[in-house]
Amino acid sequence: MSDLDKALADIFTIRSQIAAGTAFRGYGPAAVAATGGLALATAILQFLWLDDPTAHPLAFFAGWAAAALVSGGMIWTEMQARSHRHHSGLADVMIHQAIEQFLPAGLAGVLLATMLLKFAPETLWLLPGLWQVLVSLGIFASVRSLPRTVAFAGAWYFFAGFGCLLLASQSHALSPWTMGLPFVFGQLLMAAILHFASGESDVEE
Repeated sequence: MSDLDKALADIFTIRSQIAAGTAFRGYGPAAVAATGGLALATAILQFLWLDDPTAHPLAFFAGWAAAALVSGGMIWTEMQARSHRHHSGLADVMIHQAIEQFLPAGLAGVLLATMLLKFAPETLWLLPGLWQVLVSLGIFASVRSLPRTVAFAGAWYFFAGFGCLLLASQSHALSPWTMGLPFVFGQLLMAAILHFASGESDVEE
């Protein structure tokens, strides 16, 4: 390795270490709250227009997949703007770190949905609750770079997920409310936490 390559590698390592110890301020309360509103709108639309979600699982999950994509786009757009405003030269490293923390849970949710749809469609009633549990794991994985109080949002999704699994186990039915309401309250809670967080003093050093 040449001296230049070694110097560049050292700079990258230092930047990564600094980013790992810095509170990530890229998640904006407005975008997170808006995703809660989108979850509520999706639940209402499915309640009005999808007579029997259990009989039409593809339509049910397609609606939520579309809502998730739009929500991701909203958060990504605000994340880019806020990260470059608050983290300047470290913005790209901080964004990469944030995605890396949440990616395993997100990928697990996609693969789990694909597997159940293809090989065990009779168990699709499990998916809403399992998705909420996976979101909680993604939030807990991100606690080290976010306000520590986001753990309350992680706990909400964790218990809401198991609550939804318990409710759905009685009828094995899909419901827009057991999918939507936990995300409405969870995203609004997350937005409130981000809004009222005191900054670095609320983040683990």
